[in-house]
Amino acid sequence: MSRPLDTLLEARNVHRTFRAGRHEVTVLKGANCKVGANETVAIVGASGAGKSTLLHILGGLDRPCEGQVFVGGDDLYELSGGSRTRIRATDIGFVFQSYHLLPEMDVIENVMLPTRALGGAVEFREARQRGMELLGAVGLAERADHTPMELSGGEQQRVALARALINSPRLVLADEPTGNLDEKTGDQILGILFDLRKERGHTLVVVTHDLRIAKSCDRMLRLENGMIKQA
Repeated sequence: MSRPLDTLLEARNVHRTFRAGRHEVTVLKGANCKVGANETVAIVGASGAGKSTLLHILGGLDRPCEGQVFVGGDDLYELSGGSRTRIRATDIGFVFQSYHLLPEMDVIENVMLPTRALGGAVEFREARQRGMELLGAVGLAERADHTPMELSGGEQQRVALARALINSPRLVLADEPTGNLDEKTGDQILGILFDLRKERGHTLVVVTHDLRIAKSCDRMLRLENGMIKQA
């Protein structure tokens, strides 16, 4: 079953329960949402409400106990593992609060990493050229051969932004992208995040507790009691 392609991302009746010892904790209780192509949407909610869990399910990183997620018309969890991996590589870019850069790789290698998931479809030279262009866009081309540990937190998040965009995804999912940064650095990251979205035209979904960020988006959704409400 396919969804209309003007709806790039859709969650239908998504449930997620975790087991903690002998107990079960239900985080999502029938979450529903639609996100249009080229739209910017913020997901807000209290700490522990399940925002990150929802984002991971929307991006194919965590399977729901029940429900469906459509990306570009494809039912993500009805696909084979290989097909779902290809969609994550080609259509979805991720930005995490903790950057998730690999310390044993230098900056350009970290940015190029998602191209490996394309199984040789992108040659090394092309991948490096794309990576250097993106590092230039985030103001870090001169740090390409540095390791992540040689960068500040804000610089690491800029590298993470470049990595998220290396395969020109239609959808970027950002989980508290300024959560580990001071206000000034966070504002710089947000400026780059939204400037790149405007320039490249991808859909952006941001999980945040910061209402300033949420108000910069086209729409705001609130996750409350395991369900999504228009904020």
